[in-house]
Amino acid sequence: MASIRLGCIADDFTGATDLANNLVRSGMRAVQTIGVPDGTLQVDADAVVVALKSRTTPAADAVRESLAALRWLQSQGAQQVYFKYCSTFDSTAQGNIGPVTEALMEALDAPFTIATPAFPDNQRTVFKGYLFVGDVLLSESGMRDHPLTPMRDANLVRVLQSQCRRKVGLIDYRTVAKGEAAIRERIAALQAEGVAIAVVDALGNDDLLRLGPALKDLRLVTAGSGVAIGLPGNFGIGASAAASRLPAAEGLQAVVSGSCSVATNRQVRSFIEAGRPAYAIEPLRIAAGDDVVAQVLAWAQPLLAQGPVLVYSTAEPASVKAVQGELGTDEAGAMVERTIAAIARGLVDLGVRQLVVAGGETSGACVQALGMRQLQIGPQIDPGVPWCWGRDAAGRALHVTLKSGNFGADDFFAKAFTQLS
Repeated sequence: MASIRLGCIADDFTGATDLANNLVRSGMRAVQTIGVPDGTLQVDADAVVVALKSRTTPAADAVRESLAALRWLQSQGAQQVYFKYCSTFDSTAQGNIGPVTEALMEALDAPFTIATPAFPDNQRTVFKGYLFVGDVLLSESGMRDHPLTPMRDANLVRVLQSQCRRKVGLIDYRTVAKGEAAIRERIAALQAEGVAIAVVDALGNDDLLRLGPALKDLRLVTAGSGVAIGLPGNFGIGASAAASRLPAAEGLQAVVSGSCSVATNRQVRSFIEAGRPAYAIEPLRIAAGDDVVAQVLAWAQPLLAQGPVLVYSTAEPASVKAVQGELGTDEAGAMVERTIAAIARGLVDLGVRQLVVAGGETSGACVQALGMRQLQIGPQIDPGVPWCWGRDAAGRALHVTLKSGNFGADDFFAKAFTQLS
């Protein structure tokens, strides 16, 4: 493989495909790896996104895994490094966005970097350092009640500063609107003031495209996936449909969903209301020792030939809290993830070759259970969510999409399969 232009580290699996999707749409040939590869990839790509499952792990573990990813990317000749986190900037109070950012800065000897989760295509904008989800502040959105990383402060400068030793500042919308020269001037001024990390405002894609050229000389960029649309041009790359071409799809279709986000709840309801078959997983039955995996697969087998089926643990916040109160937050989540991952593997054994997975933690568990190590990024279904193609541990070719819980239109599940057909 030739030296890669952009080396990316993503803190969860759906976030990795989200980033790779924006790079592909802007013309970069992108490959996503599941974890840090053992050696050189046998593929020609402009960008490689190393997908980690580090968003909710202890900060020390997240730092260790991210540095391992960085060392591999450096060994492949990465010219610039991109640390990707969620467009809702979600993190525990201890990190992991701040600790990972500072560890990467130190390893790269990078005196300055930016931070912005802005992704206007998915209604994530930053104004005066405050993150908005649609028309409301992050702290008033559905992320307020996220079961693992509740976000109750929309001021990104304040949130990031609480996780960092280095000083955090702001590049506001007025500077961004003036373009590359003004942004570079502001960066120099902030550095003179001792600021090492700057949150950047962005209200639309034009802001991200103006920001991109100003980041050309940074060793490290940290952001959601939105900033990616402005970076390929720095390497002389333009948009091309060829970058997203995948092999033809075949086989049966299924959806597995572990996300409990507002968006995914709507998508589950839409699928059921359309008359499609769906099976709800009950965590308390798993805890009681029921063989839920076998029950689900026995239910699905006669239905798969008629079209996609849905298996879900998606539930409203009150139901999630009730289960967490009985089983414990960590144990409840891990138990459901293991179950859905085993179901996904069983569905593939039954002939499923087109698989939609909803939820970041769920996506990580499923691709690991399937033994998928590398994904080629294909066409976008909805902003931030592309189809991908790869092979499982048994060598079976699969089309998969790893959907962030917060992303996608209400009809996403049906739309995804229509696109492949």
